[in-house]
Amino acid sequence: MARIVIEWASRWELACAAKLAEGLKAARPDDLGHVEITPSGLGIHFAKLDADLDLPALLEGFLGSKRWMAAEIGRLRGSTSGVAKIQAARKNGALGGRPKKAKSLAEA
Repeated sequence: MARIVIEWASRWELACAAKLAEGLKAARPDDLGHVEITPSGLGIHFAKLDADLDLPALLEGFLGSKRWMAAEIGRLRGSTSGVAKIQAARKNGALGGRPKKAKSLAEA
């Protein structure tokens, strides 16, 4: 598994699986070896992947942009099947499923 490990001069480290970060899902270990620090010093650029990570955002616990993180959280939570979700699906199915959308006057 490809991993990102960032070590600061203070010897503090941040490590995570590359697939968790925006733009690095399909990264191979050799793709991650060509890294540049951005001119501001606040980001890292993966040249082979044309992907950037913002270090302040990583320290806040985000592995991508807010939009990307919201999509990832929605995808992960939408794929879970809890007891309430299963019961609601059975109840809706017994009623004939999801109701049809009403046609607007423009479509009629």
